[in-house]
Amino acid sequence: MATTQDLSFLSLVLNASLLVQLVMLLLLGMSIASWTIIFKKTAVLRGVRRDTERFERDFWSGGDLSALFTAAQRNTRSAAVLEHIFEAGMQEFTKVREIDAARRAMKATYQREMDILEANLPFLASVGSVSPYIGLFGTVWGIMHAFRGLANVQNATLAAVAPGIAEALVATAIGLFAAIPAVVAYNRAATDVDRLSIRFETFIEEFTNILQRQGLGR
Repeated sequence: MATTQDLSFLSLVLNASLLVQLVMLLLLGMSIASWTIIFKKTAVLRGVRRDTERFERDFWSGGDLSALFTAAQRNTRSAAVLEHIFEAGMQEFTKVREIDAARRAMKATYQREMDILEANLPFLASVGSVSPYIGLFGTVWGIMHAFRGLANVQNATLAAVAPGIAEALVATAIGLFAAIPAVVAYNRAATDVDRLSIRFETFIEEFTNILQRQGLGR
């Protein structure tokens, strides 16, 4: 009497060969790291957008620049990127009274802040690009292992090789599970960062023009 084989997901993972299990473990770790970055990056970018919109409203409302500068100096939140850029420009202009110096200070702060916003995005891109191949490697190895096992079986049937192939295909499934969210999150985060970058650069140009028109410090 034929016995029914357990082809549940957990059984396939536990019965896979050691190398395939290591591949699955690696992919699981990459997936957990990716989701951690995704949640953190989403929260950070949401906070930056919120603080950017708030500062833009305050800045373009016609308020006193000195008052905005004082408020910016008190605001140490990492999400206040545009405020930090404005603070750097005002601080440098107050010291040396030169438009170019203020512009250079804002550009330097802008670059540092952008480096922070873009942190970990390359990891998401790497996970999205290499995870399917890692999973495919585990699948190929698992299938090879399953077919080698048939050498010791007199009656080679589909039922004999099916569990081994199913175990191997789980590696591909986990690879896709790790890759797809990473790719989607990377594309979304990269787009958001690019949009914020344009807003920051536009502000630097506009603020520089304001300093030039008003002739502050003369």
